[in-house]
Amino acid sequence: MPLLIYSVLRLALFAACVGLLWWAGMRSWLVVVVAALVAWALSYVLLRGPRDAAARQLADRAERRRVLGDRERFGVRAQEDADLEDAADEAARQDPGTA
Repeated sequence: MPLLIYSVLRLALFAACVGLLWWAGMRSWLVVVVAALVAWALSYVLLRGPRDAAARQLADRAERRRVLGDRERFGVRAQEDADLEDAADEAARQDPGTA
């Protein structure tokens, strides 16, 4: 959830920058480029908390995947489906006449 919050906040900041620059009279395609640069700089300064929370979430998720390995990467139903597909693939490799 922190990654979603951070992304929404960055998009809102970008939209606010576009709106303010448009309101200030910048009415060309350059408004998007300037707004992106301004929003990037502002998000670096203003969104430190949400950015750190999103980074922690991603780091925790990567660590959990590293510890659990490939077996726990999917949900239960997706893992059952992957196991069934792996078994069918192995059976097809052992009996080339059925492929």
